[in-house]
Amino acid sequence: MNTCGIEIKGSEVILCLLSKQDGLFQIADCRQVRHTLSNSNDSESVRKFQFMLKKLFEDYKVSRVIIRERPTKGKFAGGAVGFKIEACIQLIDTVDVELFTGVKIKEVVKDNPFPVPFKSTGLKAFQEGAFTVAYAALCEDQ
Repeated sequence: MNTCGIEIKGSEVILCLLSKQDGLFQIADCRQVRHTLSNSNDSESVRKFQFMLKKLFEDYKVSRVIIRERPTKGKFAGGAVGFKIEACIQLIDTVDVELFTGVKIKEVVKDNPFPVPFKSTGLKAFQEGAFTVAYAALCEDQ
């Protein structure tokens, strides 16, 4: 089963599918690693967005989704659309959804450094946040 790491930036979700078996990490190919909620004010658009993510999770046998949590206040606070996306994902009933704070991610990665440099993973640079949150979640399971 795959774990899906998600980083939300504005009205976009960035995905990374990762699994761990016998101590080895496997990065799964994904047909589309960026998805945008085009009109967050239209409930039909939100429903379609949620359905598309649910279908993607089913197609790639994702059992767990880890979202990089964004602060609600301060310089790096998330926007309203981002929190709407977060809730949309949390309401998908076919996967377990967890939020990981930046502090938690840093602590886990500090104790479990990446086995290879990120550039060697073959992922796009913009996926690093999503990869890191999925990696931290899988390391924490040990």
